[in-house]
Amino acid sequence: MRIWGRILGTLFGFMFARIPGAIIGFVVGHLFDKGYSQDFDQMGGFGRFFGQANDMRKQAIFFHALFSLMGHVAKANGRVTKDEINMASQLMDQMNLEGEVRREAQQAFNEGKAADFPVSDILQEFKQSCHGRRDIMQVFLEILIQAAFADGQVQKEEQVVLEKAARALGFRNNELLYLISIYEAELRFRQGRSSGHGRQKASSYSTKDSLSDAYKILGVSASDSMGDIKKAYRKLMSENHPDKLVSKGLPKQALEIAKNKAQDIQAAYELIKSKRG
Repeated sequence: MRIWGRILGTLFGFMFARIPGAIIGFVVGHLFDKGYSQDFDQMGGFGRFFGQANDMRKQAIFFHALFSLMGHVAKANGRVTKDEINMASQLMDQMNLEGEVRREAQQAFNEGKAADFPVSDILQEFKQSCHGRRDIMQVFLEILIQAAFADGQVQKEEQVVLEKAARALGFRNNELLYLISIYEAELRFRQGRSSGHGRQKASSYSTKDSLSDAYKILGVSASDSMGDIKKAYRKLMSENHPDKLVSKGLPKQALEIAKNKAQDIQAAYELIKSKRG
């Protein structure tokens, strides 16, 4: 016998309107117990909000879409290079994908290499699974951009695939181009930091170049006030905070990628702040 509808209805009704509310809550709860609960149970009841099954499904969709699209980008110009394979493997390492999960990611990568791979269908399913959250879809798109740069530059055919993916996720072409330019700046900035400016005598990447890329990473210009730059920095850090992205649906395995992005934003701001005095 189902009684929880009546119990909860009575309690909530009493909380909001005392005795009259309790009576109305009991009636509504009775109707729920009698018929509506069956449909609710078939949808998983409250368990669907707290259970792990739904999260696991979302993660499976994320990884299948990601690695299959990476395979499609890699194959876009006719052949998959060793650098592109290494990029996929490094990403799997970074996400700590092992055993059966890693094999599924590799299988998805191979599926994506098919000429008739249904890009739009796969991305539509992914978009629905993350409830159209733009921040999660942007992280996804940024990883695809990273994959396209595996051999040093984005080929024309790879650009076409990226544009198709961006459209399917609701991004305009100019937004994609902006994300590509930001990734190029992050890549140069990251490499410059890792090699150390003081040891870059033979390199053409100067401190001035690094500062220019830092402004680009934050989406600001050298003419902006420090107050505006700080505001832009805080906004980006809020949007790209790893824990916040995970809470919105980014798989925990992709946390390291989000951390790298946040570190670039932090380092860019610190460089600008040090030069501004």
